[in-house]
Amino acid sequence: MSADTAPYMKAALAVPAAPQELRVALRDKLIALDGGFFDMGARRSRFSEDFDAPRRKVRLSQFRISATACTNAEFARFVQTTGYRTVAEIEGWSYVFHLLLDDASRFPQSPRGLPWWRKVDGACWYAPEGPGSDVAGREDHPVVHVAWFDALAYCTWAGLDLPTEAQWECAARGGLSNRKFPWGNDILPNGSHAMNIWQGRFPTENTKDDGYLGTAPVTAFAPNGYGLYNTCGNVWEWARDSYTPHAPKGPFPLRDPVSILDGNARIQRGGSYLCHESYCDRYHVHSRTRNDADSSTGNAGFRVALDVRAAARR
Repeated sequence: MSADTAPYMKAALAVPAAPQELRVALRDKLIALDGGFFDMGARRSRFSEDFDAPRRKVRLSQFRISATACTNAEFARFVQTTGYRTVAEIEGWSYVFHLLLDDASRFPQSPRGLPWWRKVDGACWYAPEGPGSDVAGREDHPVVHVAWFDALAYCTWAGLDLPTEAQWECAARGGLSNRKFPWGNDILPNGSHAMNIWQGRFPTENTKDDGYLGTAPVTAFAPNGYGLYNTCGNVWEWARDSYTPHAPKGPFPLRDPVSILDGNARIQRGGSYLCHESYCDRYHVHSRTRNDADSSTGNAGFRVALDVRAAARR
């Protein structure tokens, strides 16, 4: 971890714990999964730099995971009881997708060569499009503009964990093996939209055939076989792991793999409302990307999990 992000880690781990009865209630809401063996990754990567191939056999211990991404309402309760300030609030800005702004020309483009991202002063979780915006009417949408450190802070308060990348993918698959989506391989099962991604010409025209330009409610579309919602599309979700530039190596099966926290890059899974086949079809259950732990955008959130073994020791 670089020196400039160390205060964020310290702040995330220093968040006061929620009352025990609330922690128990939050745990009880999680979906219990038995773990066991599953095939992680893809036969062949769509993007070689993602390193989501080849498939490898993984064995997981029992764990629990939330049915949905953390919502604006849930994050608001956390902030109201702890006074926590997110990285975007401290830094004073975050990235907003240009079509969500009334006049994108007023805001500087991302220096990363992604002109659809605009640096908006004052954009944060409770003002997703900057000053003058709010989350009224979007209480059941996933919280966004949260950095990895912010997700960790929520988990510290709640007595929960971020899912490991392997736990996330096992749960996201919903019990299906070697499929692209939680429901199979068809992007439009039975001719219907099953996730919130981009339709039209990216990044200038979204026909909103799935009903959404930005985020959708966390329970939009049907859940997978395990009862998880929106494990493809809607928002990228932070995993616990640091980003590793290669698929984990044997011996196989890998047992409860998690990459050691090293450096500032963290894994994100699931894709978002901006994913489109023309440039980034990372909306599959095996797809992965990375971002810095102190970075926030309008299309990234998180869901929580519980390592049953670790919880027994707490």
